[in-house]
Amino acid sequence: MTDIDVIALGELLIDFTPGGKGETGNPLYEMNPGGAPVNCLAALTKLGAKTAFIGKVGYDHFGAFLRETLIGEGIGAEGLSHTETVHTTLAFVHLDGQGERAFSFLRDPGADTQLTENDIDLGLIDRCRVFHFGSLSLTGDPAREATLYAVQYAKERGKIISYDPNYRPLLWSDEATAVRWMKKGLSYADIVKMSKEEMTLLTGHDDIKAGAEVVREMGPKRILITRSGKGAFYYTGETDNGFVPGFTVRAVDTTGCGDAFMGAVLYQTLYAEDKPLADTVRYANAVGALCATKRGGLPAMPDSADVQKLFGKF
Repeated sequence: MTDIDVIALGELLIDFTPGGKGETGNPLYEMNPGGAPVNCLAALTKLGAKTAFIGKVGYDHFGAFLRETLIGEGIGAEGLSHTETVHTTLAFVHLDGQGERAFSFLRDPGADTQLTENDIDLGLIDRCRVFHFGSLSLTGDPAREATLYAVQYAKERGKIISYDPNYRPLLWSDEATAVRWMKKGLSYADIVKMSKEEMTLLTGHDDIKAGAEVVREMGPKRILITRSGKGAFYYTGETDNGFVPGFTVRAVDTTGCGDAFMGAVLYQTLYAEDKPLADTVRYANAVGALCATKRGGLPAMPDSADVQKLFGKF
């Protein structure tokens, strides 16, 4: 029985997002649910897919808030476990004038890094069509060991494997270690989404097509390389390759835009599989652009009506 469209495994955390200034002129921060895999699921759920999450949070106020958020968003929370010894991971988001973000993390360790093999509900994976994961759960054990255990199980059972080699330098001991484990994730993937900067990091190529060709040799069948608001390049190693321009919107906060893009790609893969890949990427560009028009990652995900409204403007 495959009654779940997409299961994601990885980090679920708190994003403290800038929310103006207080009476003294100091920055205020709004508590938002975050984590790339969950942002991706939120995008999928808003578009109409059935989703579930596997991960770990702390037995604290933040962990309780995150569980409630999953349930409120319609994301299956039965795969969420807790730890009494480590607090929920926190991230502080810093925005520039164009809405581009940088991060500071309180994750040394954080609860998401404490996921173990025993926490993985294999029955949930049996029920899904797509298994999605990212590289931040590969930064160290026990989460790394648990992640590879779960993705190997999904691969052996014929699930579509989706991967986001999301590079956050502050969460790795050094760049060489990051590259090693990010490449390990590529060896399992059928579909991969990365930024051009991440492509260059993993392949040594600045040319986008040359880099995509190297990524293809590592295993993924469908490669998507995002260029922020400029658009995205898609590559299959066959004839279906090209660049799709993005949409011009007033960006407020780019947190979660890549995750929104990935969620839209997976939704189209499952529910519009006969569409040309270029159309799928255009749809994903729209979802990613709309995410940038609101603050926070997970709360900013658009629905299908929002996408169609944006299409009507172009």
